[in-house]
Amino acid sequence: MTPSDVLIEAFDRLPAIARDAVSGLTVDDLAWRPDPEANTIAWLVWHTARGQDVQIADLAASEQVWTADGWAETFGLPFAPGEMGYGQSAAEAGEVRVEADLLIGYLEAVTLRTRGYLDDLDPASYADVVDEQWEPPVTAGARLVSILGDCSQHIGQASYVRGLLDRR
Repeated sequence: MTPSDVLIEAFDRLPAIARDAVSGLTVDDLAWRPDPEANTIAWLVWHTARGQDVQIADLAASEQVWTADGWAETFGLPFAPGEMGYGQSAAEAGEVRVEADLLIGYLEAVTLRTRGYLDDLDPASYADVVDEQWEPPVTAGARLVSILGDCSQHIGQASYVRGLLDRR
């Protein structure tokens, strides 16, 4: 297996985990919070897809799936098209009120874009420096691992909130 094969395997698992977290839930269920400041399942899945989309588009020097494929309009969220959830208030996070199928559709579209990027990535490109603001500078390989880590954590959080919702 190549590094791309390993990363594709890992990124390809995220939509199935997210699907389990949102399956059978209403918009109100997806917006439920275990406390007033907690993130919702909807926000967590949306933010997972947005974070992956923004960062893969940056690495690929391409437009984000969010805007290129019309997802921003389809979601109709009250945020600027470039918003991805970082630094949002609890009130803003609560404004992500959409159907489960929409969340999964967007995450699947982003995952396909990620797969395409990784399929085309030359193995030597993993060592390319993509951010010199850090010490040591961040390589494409390190950035990809970071993206995967963030996505895995947020999808895991969505699954946990689903468990709390089911037990309430």
